[in-house]
Amino acid sequence: MVSRRNFLKTAALASAGAAMGTVDLNAASYTRVKGANEKVNIAFIGIGNRGEQIIGDFEKTNMINVVALCDIDMGADHTKKVIAKYPKAKQFQDFRKMFDKMGKEIEAVAVATPDFAHFPICMMAIKNGIHVYVEKPMTRTFLEAEILMQAALKYPNVVTQVGNQGHSDANYFQFKAWMDAGIIKDIHTVHAHMNNPRRWHTWDPGIRKLPSPEPIPSTLDWDLWHCAVPYREYSKLYHYGEWRSWYGLGMGALGDWGAHILDTVHEFLELGLPYEINPARLDQHNDFFFPMASTIEFKFGPRKGMPPVDVVWYDGINNLPPIPDGYGKSQLAADIPASGAGEIKPTQLNPGKIIYGKDLTFKGGSHGSTLSIIPESKAKEMEKMLPEVPKSPSNHFENFLLACQGKEKTRSPFEINGVLSQVFCLGVLAQRINKKLYFDPVSKQITNDKFANSLLTDVPPRQGWDDFYKI
Repeated sequence: MVSRRNFLKTAALASAGAAMGTVDLNAASYTRVKGANEKVNIAFIGIGNRGEQIIGDFEKTNMINVVALCDIDMGADHTKKVIAKYPKAKQFQDFRKMFDKMGKEIEAVAVATPDFAHFPICMMAIKNGIHVYVEKPMTRTFLEAEILMQAALKYPNVVTQVGNQGHSDANYFQFKAWMDAGIIKDIHTVHAHMNNPRRWHTWDPGIRKLPSPEPIPSTLDWDLWHCAVPYREYSKLYHYGEWRSWYGLGMGALGDWGAHILDTVHEFLELGLPYEINPARLDQHNDFFFPMASTIEFKFGPRKGMPPVDVVWYDGINNLPPIPDGYGKSQLAADIPASGAGEIKPTQLNPGKIIYGKDLTFKGGSHGSTLSIIPESKAKEMEKMLPEVPKSPSNHFENFLLACQGKEKTRSPFEINGVLSQVFCLGVLAQRINKKLYFDPVSKQITNDKFANSLLTDVPPRQGWDDFYKI
């Protein structure tokens, strides 16, 4: 049995070793792909639901050769459709067996599994020199993000990309252009909001125990579904996306939507890690699943001549941020993919953000949506001062594949997205224990609560999975 003390010691030594080392291992996939033909030999792990969607997006690039398909339920109706589309691709139910048997044939992998399974799959791919595209959030725990960032540094020729697609759309290029031109400057407050219904909003917050066990579908490898997290008896309330609702499995509204709303704010304002995380409002908080509404305040210190920034996250149907005068209509991003939780429907306020600077206020949506200056009178006044925004040379999937071929660099690699993922991990931790946390961004430790600090690692991995935490 792996004790917390031994696990923390091993993980800390692994991270420290990667940070200090200067190892430059030539990833086999890099040498095979660079300068090769225009097709990248790719394997897909998690091929139903969201996995099917990203397979379709990769297929549209006409740059892939699908060599393998992997899912913990290869007999389910939602996976059969993808299997039928690629009859020549080899099939696996266990990603570990796939890497062991086909590691030399796979140049890249795309991961669309539940959040808690991202880490071990990405680690095994990186160690095999295989390029990795993984859906957001990058990881579920602070430590996992730290280790993946260190692994990416140790294997610099492995291309990594996190699936916050707005990083390859107008949102990304406009924010950068407006920053460079001094339009976006002296930002002091950001309100991010996601006020649509979530899966758990109809559940009973008076819950006292986990769901009762149900029969496991005959085609499903339920034990493997867990990867490194503690085993739970099967229930449909965990499967098919429902895992998003539960502490210990998912990341709630913040982890699900934060990367699509706050990604450019975090990167271009160079926010890094917060020094304070305060769960200012948690409606019907319980020990099992996420609150019905949350307001989480993140405080970031001054950086490179930029002032401190307060980022405030709002979720919950009626938990809206203050709406400034002249806000106008709420935008709905055109590139939001369909979800098993239901389509995004018009609400009081669509997912997005309000950015407050010393002189200007901006509003924006999620994903690839661009910013607008508010009120409209100020926008018209500033119109002639706005710089031309360059068009994206590639969408997010093309960007990854071109990077695999050595032609571009990914826009959301682990070393950039990993810190944002850690911000969300801190927010979820504050939600879970319902307490204000003080955090040291240098030592990366919670300073006011030893128990909360221990949760940066969460619980030790299940037996047989601890080697994934060694770089």
